[in-house]
Order: sequence, then C-alpha cells, then structure tokens
Amino acid sequence: MKVVYCCYGGTHSSVVTASIHLGMLPSDKIPSSFEIERLPYYDKVEPNEIGTPFFMGKDELGCEVYIIGMINQKQVVKKAIKSFLENSGIDTEDLLMINTLGNVNIVTKFGGFISRRLGLVKVGRQLTIWGIRQKYFDFVRLAQEVKKDLGSKLNLDFKDVFGNNSDSSKQKKASLYRKR
Repeated sequence: MKVVYCCYGGTHSSVVTASIHLGMLPSDKIPSSFEIERLPYYDKVEPNEIGTPFFMGKDELGCEVYIIGMINQKQVVKKAIKSFLENSGIDTEDLLMINTLGNVNIVTKFGGFISRRLGLVKVGRQLTIWGIRQKYFDFVRLAQEVKKDLGSKLNLDFKDVFGNNSDSSKQKKASLYRKR
C-alpha cells in the first residue's frame, strides 16, 4: 500500500501529516518549532518540484508514505498518477491519496506564500510553523484516521496499528502484508 499525503505545495501540511503518520512527530503533544523545521522537505520544495512525489518513509505496517504538491490542480494530478499506475499494470487499489489542505489555516497559507513565492524564507517559514502548531491536533487526527483505515484494510484493530495489542494472528496478517 502506498499512502500519498497531498497539499498545495507539498511542503507544509503534507510533510507534517506524513511525519505524524511515520512517528517522526509526536501525536500526544505539539512539537517545537525546531522539530517541525528539521523535517525533511518542510518548506523546502521548490515550485518546479510541485507534482513530484517525495518518499518520506515506511510505516510499521510496511506502507510507503509519500508527499506531493498539487497546487490548484488536484484532480489533474490524481488522474495523472492513477492513469500512470493503471498503464504500468499497478493496482490503484494499493494507492491512498489524502488531501491535507482542509486543516491548513490562513496563517500557514500566508507564511507559505511569503516563504515559497516571495522568497522571504526566514519570515514565511516561521509563520507556517506557527500556523501548523495552532492546528496540530487536526493533523494528528487525520493521520490517525488514515492509519485506522489502513488497519481496517488489513483487518487489524486500531490498537494493533499503534502496537498496543499482541494478538499473533493479526501480527501474522501484518507481516504478510509487508511482503506484498
């Protein structure tokens, strides 16, 4: 299974949500500005890289997690990705695309514009981080919903997704899933 977190530029909300999903950021507290700023790709994706999927890592179920920026063309980008997969003989059922823009506030949008479009990175980046921190638990909830959905696709209990249950039959299913 491949999980793709999508946002406008692939550099703020998608990076944060993917990082929560992968355990690179905490789910129980708001991270510091430094923790957010040090994330791979955070406020670093250039305009010419929008539409390029970036690999963030593999989760505990073996799912590959990516980020991508789609500007105002999310339907076009999604269609292009799905068409490419179908033409390559890859099952699109193994692809989960999640739009993270619904959790972005005006502060993050404004900061992203200042940083990525105007090139005033120092000021813009701090605004994006401030905005992300204000809405942080919305990103946590989104990542948890995605993981719960992945767990149900694998017939796992939500607790299993976070390693809180030791039922061996469910662990076997998870390990079989990793081999795909």
